[in-house]
Amino acid sequence: MPAARKNVLITEGLLVLMSIIWGMNFAVMKYGTDVLEPLAYNGVRLAVGSVAMLVILGSRRAPALPWRDIRALMLLGTLGTGIYQAFFINGLALTRAGTASLVVAASPAVIAVVGRMMGVESVNLRAVWGIALSIAGIAFVIVSSASSSEGHSSAFGLLLILASVVCWSFYTHLVRPYTHRIDGIQVATWSLIGGTIPMLVIATPAILRAHWSAVVPLTWGAIFYSGVGSMGIAYLFWYRGVRVIGSTRTAMFSNLQPVVALAVSWPLLGETPTLMQGIGAGAVLGGLLLTRQPSAPEPAHGE
Repeated sequence: MPAARKNVLITEGLLVLMSIIWGMNFAVMKYGTDVLEPLAYNGVRLAVGSVAMLVILGSRRAPALPWRDIRALMLLGTLGTGIYQAFFINGLALTRAGTASLVVAASPAVIAVVGRMMGVESVNLRAVWGIALSIAGIAFVIVSSASSSEGHSSAFGLLLILASVVCWSFYTHLVRPYTHRIDGIQVATWSLIGGTIPMLVIATPAILRAHWSAVVPLTWGAIFYSGVGSMGIAYLFWYRGVRVIGSTRTAMFSNLQPVVALAVSWPLLGETPTLMQGIGAGAVLGGLLLTRQPSAPEPAHGE
């Protein structure tokens, strides 16, 4: 097997694992925001994730980045982590975990549109059909949720989550040049820290109000999972995907998230999936398979 093709297959396998981690995280964070104020939960979990990434980065003894790169990554992290998470966590607190995951699944379409607007990425006809099929699947689930889950979802919450998707889409394209010349752990660490700092400023009042002495081990486990697993390990897989196969194709793997989220939220949160949601999840998977291409990875800038 050619080395380039093997690299693509390994990357795609890691992106599937990323989607599983992120899909489970919807239920984990929904539980966390039911126990703690959303901003308090998010502020602490981002801080935990930042510390974990600094430990990982320090253990690798990677060469220090120039300050201009650190500053740029931290500024991008303000958009891709700080603002994104502020919208997302408050939106999730107002919606069902499964419904929220399906709104997030619209990110490949938004990323593709943003990429075309910015002139940094093209979308072929096969990818267009895959995105269209995924959007159709999302529509099935949203319609089902609106008709059968009144009182569990909030239109305002869904709008907040959609706003977070827009932030993430711009961030994904803006950070891509850095992924071609900077190690993924460096990118993940500094962008996470850049987003954590403003989030902690915003979340400080909520963190101070929380009764941390009464927090049970299960809640701390949720914070650790969504901080280290979701914000650390899964992000490393994402940055590798952006570098190897491009922003839009990487984003298509995130369409697996609602399938995982719906499956996990059923037994853990009592969010029973409907037939329409099942049809939608099938369409989402079909869109991912249609978009997946057996091509070699895109060359890095300057190579």
